[in-house]
Amino acid sequence: MEKRKVLIVDDQNGIRILLMEVFNSEGYVTYQAANGKAALEIVQKESPDLVLLDMKIPGMDGLEILKHLKELDPAIKVIMMTAYGELDMIKEATKLGALMHFTKPFDIDEMRVAVNTHLQGQAG
Repeated sequence: MEKRKVLIVDDQNGIRILLMEVFNSEGYVTYQAANGKAALEIVQKESPDLVLLDMKIPGMDGLEILKHLKELDPAIKVIMMTAYGELDMIKEATKLGALMHFTKPFDIDEMRVAVNTHLQGQAG
């Protein structure tokens, strides 16, 4: 069975490294991007199954990135990571097709369970 691919998009290096370690240990292939441009290039090249996307990224923000992701691959699964109090942006992200969101600081185990749930629900 082909390994599922997870892309982590966050401008904070520490969060990317933490999440990559978590999802590598879960058996996923992980990719990371610090900005929208890099994220979209990875999606075009690697077609990840799921993207963990930070809402607040310098340059192209999370909502813009989400729009582009869905244009490239309408089936791509996206989970948003938000700062406290970004409710209007969360509503917008849900409209654009984000599955759910985690507010930082998030519980890493909850996120792990959510990603596993969303990725195991689909066959091959």
